[in-house]
Amino acid sequence: MTKAEKVNDILAILDQQFPVVETPLHHKDAYTLLIAVLLSAQCTDERVNKTTPALFRVADNPYDMVKLSVSEIRAIIKPCGLSPMKAKGIHGLSKILIDIHHGQVPNTFHDLEALPAVGHKTASVVMTQWFGFPAFPVDTHIHRLAYRWGLSNGKSVEQTEKDLKRLIPQERWQKAHLQIIYFGRAFCPARTHVWRNCPICSKYMRKSLQDE
Repeated sequence: MTKAEKVNDILAILDQQFPVVETPLHHKDAYTLLIAVLLSAQCTDERVNKTTPALFRVADNPYDMVKLSVSEIRAIIKPCGLSPMKAKGIHGLSKILIDIHHGQVPNTFHDLEALPAVGHKTASVVMTQWFGFPAFPVDTHIHRLAYRWGLSNGKSVEQTEKDLKRLIPQERWQKAHLQIIYFGRAFCPARTHVWRNCPICSKYMRKSLQDE
């Protein structure tokens, strides 16, 4: 089987298991999505979705957010972890959005990644899930699965993103990124993983990992 045939088969399995996928983080616009993705760093989407309602009731736009102090933001988002850094980032990026972008979330990687606490992965999620720009956000979970399935060498998240973009058709990036996330939760957890019961791992898991 060629690599292209393998990728097509994996995509078909993803389509079968998760034909319709939605962004797992609750949001109503680009700003609330940006904040939710920022909060999701080293935190589960479930925890973020339980935390953001309290934050967005007080401030769901940059103008209201800058009225809060960093310590007030931190107190609300504390359940998400890394709250000192995240609170400072949320306050800082909100001020920049007002001062430079007229209160709007920019739709370029350059401008998004220039915001405090916004890295390439966060920018990629906003660009593809809100603005519809072709992007393939790769977090540690997708990075792990891409290596497990033999789609990347696992050396870095950056390399995995390049490999997946090369292997998967561009028109599938947005959907495939979400499908892999949902599939990983259902069939390919980092722990308690039974590879023989996984529709993909049972066919394509690296031999070196099967005995772990």
